[in-house]
Amino acid sequence: MLAWLTSTYIGKLVATAVISMVPVIELRGGIPYGVGFGLSPLAATIAAVIGNMLPIPFVLLFLNGILEWMKKREDFLGKIADWLERKAYRNQDKIEKYKALGLMILVAIPLPGTGAWTGALVAVVFGIKTRVAIPSIFMGVVIAGIIVAILSYGVKSLV
Repeated sequence: MLAWLTSTYIGKLVATAVISMVPVIELRGGIPYGVGFGLSPLAATIAAVIGNMLPIPFVLLFLNGILEWMKKREDFLGKIADWLERKAYRNQDKIEKYKALGLMILVAIPLPGTGAWTGALVAVVFGIKTRVAIPSIFMGVVIAGIIVAILSYGVKSLV
């Protein structure tokens, strides 16, 4: 199986997408992985954007319930839930001021602590409707993908 993921074109696309699904790594790790294994920067970026977005609707649907359950516990999970909410509130001024645009900008900045997973967390904590959050997060992911690809491989490699 591992050989298939690193030796075939489809396998490399799948591996790039799967790596991009992982919180914290997201497409910031998926794009360099894909290019490192022989995909063009454009193909790696497209696969990474798709992979980065695949879990987001599920995160938006289930995260609120999971956070509530975690907060009821008085162990390590409760502390994690509190930490996640504090992390979301750090971006409160941008989100309240700019709404959907603020969410998109938060996701689009390719730095640690930003990205689609953080955007989904912020959307859940601030009660942003899924029909608003998904397009904002998607546009942020696309912008982040373009930025990562350009910074890593240059404008010429994407055209």
